[in-house]
Amino acid sequence: MRFISPTTDFAFKRIFGSTESREILISFLNSLIYAGKKEIEDLEILDPYSGGRVVYLKDSFLDVKAVLSNKKTVIIEMQLVNLGAFEKRVLYNLAKTYVNQLQTGAGYKNLQPVIALTITNFQMFDESETIINHFVFQETQEKYEYKYRELEMVFVELPKFNKSLEELTNITDKWLYFLKNTSDLEFVPVSISDVSEIRQALNIAERANLQPEELDEVQNRELFIESYEGAIVRAKEEALTEG
Repeated sequence: MRFISPTTDFAFKRIFGSTESREILISFLNSLIYAGKKEIEDLEILDPYSGGRVVYLKDSFLDVKAVLSNKKTVIIEMQLVNLGAFEKRVLYNLAKTYVNQLQTGAGYKNLQPVIALTITNFQMFDESETIINHFVFQETQEKYEYKYRELEMVFVELPKFNKSLEELTNITDKWLYFLKNTSDLEFVPVSISDVSEIRQALNIAERANLQPEELDEVQNRELFIESYEGAIVRAKEEALTEG
């Protein structure tokens, strides 16, 4: 068995943002945003992937967007490389999604909370060893939260997760392992397949289950990332050589 990496933009959209991904996404979000608690009971995936070719997903910079049953919106991005001003782009997308809820003439009371879940393949917060960091508005001295939790940012840094299969203790661990290691798997490990939604995600990620045009898209994105990362390494080496 061979699997695509969930961390490329097309694969992430295919696994978590397809028409059949609702249960997968509920489990995934509960695990990463709410530490495995079943806070999210239902959701609607907006603009779901429904087959065919996805053309350059990064035009929108968002891989998956969903509205929860409690009316919160979650915007989800998988980012492999640390591009310039990336941190500000996360804030921009969060604020834009919040503001764009209002129709002309509508009152502020109609605004609903927005959560930005950002998963990175690089470290953002070197001062912390925590894999999942959750940010809300907070008073700077006494540390109490702002009255309304309208805007939240959740960052997941995959390089900080290094558990083996034998070390996985909860559903959050299992989803993190899925994200980081699926492309290296040759079989479905029992220690993660006991979660039905992860089994479903692995079924979608299996290369044998993809259409030829989907495999082409996956390979194109993988080649692009390899070329981009290679260019970064060469630039750093040249900079060191030049002193």
